[in-house]
Amino acid sequence: MTISVGDRIPSVTLTKVTPDGPEQIGSEDYFAGRRVALFSVPGAFTPTCSARHLPGFIEKAEDIKGKGVDEIACTAVNDAFVMGAWGNNAEVGDKVTMLADGNGDFAKAVGLTMDGSKFGMGTRGQRYSMVVNDGVVEQLNVEEPGAFNVSSADYLTERL
Repeated sequence: MTISVGDRIPSVTLTKVTPDGPEQIGSEDYFAGRRVALFSVPGAFTPTCSARHLPGFIEKAEDIKGKGVDEIACTAVNDAFVMGAWGNNAEVGDKVTMLADGNGDFAKAVGLTMDGSKFGMGTRGQRYSMVVNDGVVEQLNVEEPGAFNVSSADYLTERL
């Protein structure tokens, strides 16, 4: 079942990329007591993700945070080292937190997986964005397969 607006984020372990290396964090702790704009991409270094999705959130970070969002985070079914390298390559700085979902546990728990097998990617997270307020989904924007519209930074910002 896919997570919906009003649902609580399920309890799984994510890996946060930090300057000191990977840090495991429970999703309940990560989202507790604050408002987080989270977006998911099918994979680090993939074309749309690298050319449009992540850069859009980097560019809009000030606008998004100016509308009451405490943190912006990107997740993908990639390991923390890949997410860290991608974040460094994209120069995310402190604008976007990179959250690795290496085994796809978060993607499965929120019911937003996709089959990327025909591209040699296996099971991945779908492309989406959401706003999570103190652990509860406030806004959810899930893309149709192959599309890039409703999960963009512009779309999310307009709805804050």
